Amino acid sequence: MNFSPRKKDEPEINLIPFIDVLLVILIFLMLTTTYSKFTEMQLTLPVADTEQQRDRPLEIIVAVGADGRYAVNKATVDGKGVEPMAQALAKAAQSGAAGQVIIISADASAPHQSVITVMEAARRVGLTQITFATQSSARAGAGAP
Repeated sequence: MNFSPRKKDEPEINLIPFIDVLLVILIFLMLTTTYSKFTEMQLTLPVADTEQQRDRPLEIIVAVGADGRYAVNKATVDGKGVEPMAQALAKAAQSGAAGQVIIISADASAPHQSVITVMEAARRVGLTQITFATQSSARAGAGAP
């Protein structure tokens, strides 16, 4: 009989497979992560190929400036809210017949909220036909206003 004390086997942790798995996870995370910031996106709008602008009596042209100011048929609107715009659109719509079209001619750097304000004012007045004016892509490339 052998009564000598046995040597205890120490557990051994093999780190090589562990490191391999961590590297695969790290590579996967690096490939699937996007680092773009949406606040730094540079947009230049609007540009489209359009026909020449025609003078139509049933059109109400609303100009939106880069600073959010409005003009309805070349008359400046006092205020930047929905109510002053609705009053100006109602006044412009009284002079024409039913079926008038609102043409929103917004500056490319105009705030999005300014265009939405015009659309909300048109809805309140009951004008439902809305379109947007753009410049042709040839003029935009040449830098012409």
